[in-house]
Amino acid sequence: MAVKIQTSSGIIEISNDVIATVVGGAATDVFGIVGMASKKQIKDNINEILRKENYARGVVIRQEENGIAVDVYTIVSYGTKISEVSRNVQEKVKYNLETMLGVSANSVNVFVQGVRVLPD
Repeated sequence: MAVKIQTSSGIIEISNDVIATVVGGAATDVFGIVGMASKKQIKDNINEILRKENYARGVVIRQEENGIAVDVYTIVSYGTKISEVSRNVQEKVKYNLETMLGVSANSVNVFVQGVRVLPD
C-alpha cells in the first residue's frame, strides 16, 4: 500500500518502501543505534544488521485513518540507555516523516531486537 496525499494540483502517492527508507535513515542517525534489525528474526537470521537498501525489512508501516503507524526494529549499542535511545528514535522518525514527506505518524513503536558491543 501507499500513502496518498490530496493537493490542489492532484494526488501524491508515497510508497511504503520510501517511507521505510526515511524511517530507517532517521533511526540509524540516532546515537546509540547500531543498525536496523529484521522484523522476521527466524526467517532472515537474527544476527543480521540490515544495510540501507534493506531498511524496509526492518520497518512495518500501517495505514490508519488520519496518518500512519510505524514499527521500527533496531539493534542498540551496549552501554547506552535503551529507553532514551528509543525515545530519540521515536522523535526523530516523527520529525523526519513530517518534514521530508508531509506524513504524520500517529505512533512510532520501537522494538529493540538486540544489543551489540562495538569494538574500541
